[in-house]
Amino acid sequence: MNVMLDNLLRYRSEFPILERTNYMISNSLGAMPRGVYDALKAYADTWATRGVRAWEERWWMLSAEVGNGLGALMNAPKDSVSVHQNVTTCQAVVASCFDFSGQRNKVVYSDLNFPSVMYFWEAQRPYGAQVHMVKTDDGITVSTERLLDAIDEQTLLVPISHVIFRSAYIQDAKAIIEKAHKVGAHVVLDTFQSLGTVPVDVQALNVDFACGGVLKWLCGGPGVAYLYVRPDLGSKLEPKLTGWFAHQDSMAFEVGPIRYTNPPFRFMNGTTHIPSLEACRPGLKIISEVGVEKIREKSKRQTARLIQLADENGWRVNSPRDPEKRGGTVSIDMPDSQQVSRALLAREILVDWRPKAGIRFSPHFYNTDEEVDAALAAVEEILKERRVAV
Repeated sequence: MNVMLDNLLRYRSEFPILERTNYMISNSLGAMPRGVYDALKAYADTWATRGVRAWEERWWMLSAEVGNGLGALMNAPKDSVSVHQNVTTCQAVVASCFDFSGQRNKVVYSDLNFPSVMYFWEAQRPYGAQVHMVKTDDGITVSTERLLDAIDEQTLLVPISHVIFRSAYIQDAKAIIEKAHKVGAHVVLDTFQSLGTVPVDVQALNVDFACGGVLKWLCGGPGVAYLYVRPDLGSKLEPKLTGWFAHQDSMAFEVGPIRYTNPPFRFMNGTTHIPSLEACRPGLKIISEVGVEKIREKSKRQTARLIQLADENGWRVNSPRDPEKRGGTVSIDMPDSQQVSRALLAREILVDWRPKAGIRFSPHFYNTDEEVDAALAAVEEILKERRVAV
């Protein structure tokens, strides 16, 4: 597409790394907005000039401000999103609200979940959790029917990925949530690989919990994750993974058991990571301005182009071909794909490689169509050079 016809490219100048690289790795780490320099300088200036007064004047409420900004991107009601350091912590907070010692103790998820959260749920077995993993047949998709069949009257929690990190397959979250609710279970929807590139509406889905982070498609950097709790649950659940931010009167420093405050602070715990909260705000502002619907439209077109080019070269595509079932990434496996990925990095074409997936190409709203073509053309050149060398 002609650059003049792609309105989203007007934001390219906001991302310094785009001036010197072909940035195809937003599924792993979004490009840093130029505004982060000013945001972190303002943080340092506040600390330097206001000292401890910064807590009362800005820092204490910053987590709620960022949470509401994230909530707006997923149509969450005000004050229903808390912030944490990573998704594993978010899911641990959810788990701490429940008891695995009773008959309803089953946890259902798939083997295409991100490994970090798998490790967490497997670690709950000693506390009574009955973990049931639904396995993939093709390494790309998970059978919705098998997931639904696994969710029964003994199921307590269903922690699933909205978009699979390895293949970008979009799971049928609506159907999974409806089945879970039918049998009295709760769904923890990991939207790390969707929010910012695939529309998410937590109210339309009626999901119980949603979590993710800002460092990928939201261009917010590491150190900030979010946890949405449906308001009717948020008013009554009592997380055991807690801390002074969740106390009804934090500054009273009371001795003894916690008296829970209202959401979003109810689901927080210890002191928040202020520098990361400040750093994520420029990216969230840009994504909000651009609009996820527009990002999605462009993403479907550019990922379709990646699949077309892979097919022309006879390379295996490990992502869904149906654009309605495909997120923002195309995983392509060609001969010696891990070595090819290293060669691409050496050429300043930034991608990543994952086992059983191949090279993940993830164009975002700031990428040009020419960059998509150039990335795949570089793969052709690298493979030719390797054949000649042999």
